Amino acid sequence: MKRFLKKGYAALIYLFLYAPILILIVFSFNASKSRGTWAGFTFNWYLQLFKDRQIMKALSNTMIIAVLSAVIATVIGTAAAIGIHNMKRLKKTIVMNLTYIPVVNPDIVTGLSLMLLFVFSNFQLGFVSLLLAHITFNIPYVILSVMPKLKQLDKHLYEAALDLGATPFEAYRKVILPEIMPGVFTGLLLAFTLSVDDFVISFFTTGSGVSTLSIIIYSMARRGINPKINALSSLLFLTVLLLLIIVNLRMSGENKKKE
Repeated sequence: MKRFLKKGYAALIYLFLYAPILILIVFSFNASKSRGTWAGFTFNWYLQLFKDRQIMKALSNTMIIAVLSAVIATVIGTAAAIGIHNMKRLKKTIVMNLTYIPVVNPDIVTGLSLMLLFVFSNFQLGFVSLLLAHITFNIPYVILSVMPKLKQLDKHLYEAALDLGATPFEAYRKVILPEIMPGVFTGLLLAFTLSVDDFVISFFTTGSGVSTLSIIIYSMARRGINPKINALSSLLFLTVLLLLIIVNLRMSGENKKKE
């Protein structure tokens, strides 16, 4: 009985979390614009979605910014995590506390402060400012993803590589980096999904003519829920779900190899 209650409780939680998403996906195939009636199955809204130039432009901007910001933030964040890991205890504690602040800081504060910084420095708001903003808020997440792997690392691996004739760069590239790669990959994926998902910071740091999917969805929703939004949101959800499945399969494969 106790086991049944635990499973039932877990099932109710997952139902509460995912039922709205399932309803959204179902109604993305509804032939009617009405959200209250089902008029039949159709792919029409997906076809209209891919014909909408504004949405396709926003999708292109979103993907380019997400990929570039994730890659750049991962490179910077991984290097920063290695540097922080090698600090003395007091400095390491101070720097890690400073790293946590952007994570817990409200997005509206981060977005507004970045916008004021760009305006104060006479930096034109647009694609570049949006990219820099995404890199900035992604770096702490990469650092926090890589740090646990560095803590699990054998302290003598780097020294052993140097003793065997490797240069410091070769030791990091051939010994340290492969060991922390799961954390680096997790940070990359997290940075990518956060960049795709972000609205508040993008809203404050973008310029005229440069929009992301979140901004487009917000502007469309203000005029009324268009079924194309359901189709777009369904595709985004399935994309993120696919990425998570790939990561889990990759991590399970690595665990089996280690065993």
